[in-house]
Amino acid sequence: MQKKFLSVALCLLAALTMNAQGVDKAKVTGNAEAAAKAGADLQKLEAAENPWKFDGTVGLNAAATSLVNWAAGGKNNVNGIAYAKLHLLYHKDAIAWETNFDTDFGMTWIDQKEDKFQKSSDNIKLATKFGWEFKKNWYLTLLGSFQSQYALGRNYVEGYNSIMSKWLAPSYTDISVGIDYKYSVNGADFSVYLSPIAGRITTAYISDAWNKKYTEEYVFAAYDAAVADGTMTAAQAEAGKAAYSYGAYMDNGGIDVRQTLQESIGTYTYRKDGTQKFRDFRAELGLSFKGSIAYTYQDFKLSTTLTLFSPYQNKGFDVKKAWLDTPNEDGTIRTEADWDARPEAERYFKYSNNNRYFGNFDVDWDVALSYQFLKCLQVTLQTSLKYYPGTLVENKHGEVAERVQFKSVIGLGVGYSF
Repeated sequence: MQKKFLSVALCLLAALTMNAQGVDKAKVTGNAEAAAKAGADLQKLEAAENPWKFDGTVGLNAAATSLVNWAAGGKNNVNGIAYAKLHLLYHKDAIAWETNFDTDFGMTWIDQKEDKFQKSSDNIKLATKFGWEFKKNWYLTLLGSFQSQYALGRNYVEGYNSIMSKWLAPSYTDISVGIDYKYSVNGADFSVYLSPIAGRITTAYISDAWNKKYTEEYVFAAYDAAVADGTMTAAQAEAGKAAYSYGAYMDNGGIDVRQTLQESIGTYTYRKDGTQKFRDFRAELGLSFKGSIAYTYQDFKLSTTLTLFSPYQNKGFDVKKAWLDTPNEDGTIRTEADWDARPEAERYFKYSNNNRYFGNFDVDWDVALSYQFLKCLQVTLQTSLKYYPGTLVENKHGEVAERVQFKSVIGLGVGYSF
């Protein structure tokens, strides 16, 4: 009897123990699931409360062409472009601060005797705007931006490659106050900004030391060209180089690199007697407009920005008429033939500061498309269109004029979006 009672007691104790273990296990499991859910909710809450957002795309596009007995012609070449598009946003309550940094730099190697390495792309763009939301989607905004490049830009031709641009020549700095309208729908962010109080500083900064160095390079290249075309012997060219002096060269009417760049960028002004006044910068107050669209759908991204600026100033005087109306030092009247004989007449008189007036707009329009596949490969298309009144561009025929500037880059390479 005692044995039976002991057996029943042991069975009941085992059952109670197993049940308690089951309860404890369920309790622990339930607590773990609750904790995991609470942690996930906390992460979501922290993400929702975090006012900072940082995203962007970085990558490297490369292409190589190899030709063997290629009847259609061409040269072996390798091209590479590194790029980055970064976006930082702070948005909390009625305050929004947004910063964009776009940059790229590319080089090309070409299998040829001259200019094997050539710059193919070079761009720096930094823009930041701080806004206060006074009404839903409407912001009172302070905007600042800067544009320039990293390295020397040259006109790659046979012989001497003249310098077209450099760091801070040109550069464009904008500061403005205006109204910004922002709206987001279905993955697309729209922004329209208008400022009646906008300042633009255009620089063509060139130090004396840099100017002397590259002016000497230009002069020495002219001696080498004279030897190549037979108009000067090698001994004469070496003697000319040895006797070269920047000061003497300028006193004899020489044109230096600084003068050429400031004329083409348009930081110079014309006096009413037709002479030029060269400056490192041009400052203007005017009207600014900026519109942008950023759209993301899965692995596809599109962004485009249009910026317009027009200065508040009247049309300048007619440089040619002012020069013709000014008598020569000996009192004689100037003629059309005298004007045509001036070196800068054909190149510059039509594009002086009289083209910088209200109604003539500086135009910047950038478009970027990208598609990411296989997690790390990207196809990209980037275009940039510019038009600045007063900025001169020389074509392949040597003709100088205000022109629409356009650049497009198509690439396939390694990229990372975050």
